[in-house]
Amino acid sequence: MTATFHDLSGRSVFITGGGSGIGAALTDAFLAQGAQVAFIGRSDASGFAARMQAKHGRTPLFVQGDITDTDRLRAAIAEAAAAHGPVSVLISNAANDMRHSLEDLTPAIWDDLLGINLRAYVFAAQAVAPGMRAAGTGSIVNFSSISYMMGNTGYPAYAAANGGITALSRSLARELGPDGIRVNAVAPGWVMTQKQLDQWATPEDLAAHLDRQCLKRHLVPRDIADAVLFLASDSSRMMTGQCMVVDGGAVHTG
Repeated sequence: MTATFHDLSGRSVFITGGGSGIGAALTDAFLAQGAQVAFIGRSDASGFAARMQAKHGRTPLFVQGDITDTDRLRAAIAEAAAAHGPVSVLISNAANDMRHSLEDLTPAIWDDLLGINLRAYVFAAQAVAPGMRAAGTGSIVNFSSISYMMGNTGYPAYAAANGGITALSRSLARELGPDGIRVNAVAPGWVMTQKQLDQWATPEDLAAHLDRQCLKRHLVPRDIADAVLFLASDSSRMMTGQCMVVDGGAVHTG
């Protein structure tokens, strides 16, 4: 750990896609802070949950399900609230950056990609808002990406969804702010998860991207988890409606 956020101890945290990639680093990081963590994922993550129990002495609540099934997503959040108390920190992390071209897109593919990359973010926030409103506090962190800021090709639906996530976060920050609920986005750069290394991280592309970054080392999941801990914590209590870029300096905002 690089920092301890004391106010996160005991918090009820819900993470989408919390069993692999960046999501697994988030689950690990929040457990290390003493939070009560629940997460949803499509693949069986019971082995990961067991490893977290061995490491932290607490087992995260794993709910298997597809976040594009809104009823299942709502039920998972309700299950987390029943186990740990009303969700006070929501991390919408799950995404699908499947490569596709404009020519590849069909209405069904578009709907599927927007379902996981944007619609689920809306309904997860809707599900946690009543409990946060009743408590008078809460933090929602939505995962965007620098992909739309860079104007990257190769995934137009994904890029469109990430632009939408940033806009959604700003709109919800305005709507929910009077109830003490903060909503921010985090926009990672190219993070070296196992999926990225296995599928797309060619030596040529890695070198080209590193050349674009100000900091000459590749991002790893923990780099993003540390930023999310800050946004979830009261240490950022007067930050809302913002998009925090964590990308080694590949893009510039402001």
